[in-house]
Amino acid sequence: MKATTATSPDSRVSPMLVRLADERATGALLRDHGTLYLSEGRVVHAESPTAPGIDTLLTTGGRLPRDGWQRAVDEAGARREVGRFLVDSGRIGGGELEICHLGALYDAAFFALAPGSGPTRFRYGVAHWIGPVRPVSAAAVERETRRRRELLDQVWPYPAVDTAPVTPRPPAPGQSLTRRQRALLELADGVRTPAAIAWALGRPAFHTLLEVRRLAAAGLVDTPPEPPPDARPARPVLPAWIGEITADPDIALLRRLRDALEASL
Repeated sequence: MKATTATSPDSRVSPMLVRLADERATGALLRDHGTLYLSEGRVVHAESPTAPGIDTLLTTGGRLPRDGWQRAVDEAGARREVGRFLVDSGRIGGGELEICHLGALYDAAFFALAPGSGPTRFRYGVAHWIGPVRPVSAAAVERETRRRRELLDQVWPYPAVDTAPVTPRPPAPGQSLTRRQRALLELADGVRTPAAIAWALGRPAFHTLLEVRRLAAAGLVDTPPEPPPDARPARPVLPAWIGEITADPDIALLRRLRDALEASL
């Protein structure tokens, strides 16, 4: 018999979301960092001021003209059928809309369900104007949110970089950048945060945040000091990759070591 691992209540991202899903509730789950919309217990849409919405992902990316989006909202927003209008009018294919909508949903849900994002409230009966596109289960939203949190910590476990202005550092000799990293760093002016860069690029905020953490781990952006913890350990816990240092360490690795030590001390 295949073994299964149950999710304990303490590990749930949002116990209230789980309860509403069990109740097959319809309405809006409101938190300080965003809103999740439910229909019969399934998540049908999500919004967050941190994450670019589906309109920005479609229009800034050049897939849909801004006036085309606005017409869809004007024509079908009151009926809560904007998604259907976009497909029926031939402005976008159904599959492409689903993919973009799911990306926006999971992106906004990640920030809306962030730890310490304030009290949770639920308004029964509220529906979003985009209308049904592709609902997902609350369990899937929780699972994806946990996966993203773990991925960020694996890449660079110091979250102060998430909300700080992004200031680039020159690459070390021989250090290369991907096309996506170059586009991000072109907007890194020491003023824009990762979220602001995501909005300017028309990309999901989580993916931009993940790229910024990768750049921090590579020593390619400034890393702000972490706030002091309530209880400091007697000795700092050094990252596992410290063992990579050899008699001839490279500059990027030294930067990572310095930043990790500063965050730990």
